[in-house]
Amino acid sequence: CPVGESLTYRSQKEVENGKTRVHFEGRLLQCRHCPKKHRCMQNPTSADHRKGSGRQVSFTIENKRQPNYTDWMKHRVDSPQGKAIYSHRMSVVEPVFGNIGTTKRLNRFSLRSKKKVQGQWQLYCLVHNIEKLVNYGQLAA
Repeated sequence: CPVGESLTYRSQKEVENGKTRVHFEGRLLQCRHCPKKHRCMQNPTSADHRKGSGRQVSFTIENKRQPNYTDWMKHRVDSPQGKAIYSHRMSVVEPVFGNIGTTKRLNRFSLRSKKKVQGQWQLYCLVHNIEKLVNYGQLAA
């Protein structure tokens, strides 16, 4: 703020190519009686009524960090080939969770501790895979 008042952080959005847009806003009461509001606000009359807003400032920050594995994977998934492959997820991965959750009724684990839950999950996966072998094993041979 030109007068020296503090602005509060509102939000942060990634806009393009690793650039981040950060939004700040001044309090309405700070701007209402400010002598410089005509110089720094696009619509200074908005500070005069209750439903208005204070000064809003946003700027872009360029991230100078090196690309990491998450960025690499985003790039792969967003490519045309990645979109074609990822579109098959509904027919490959999701039915497994649907079968285990709905047919086998595993909507909650009945055990506690990571080790026991992992064992219960592996048991359900084993049953699912055995069921696939029984139903579709003839097709593979």
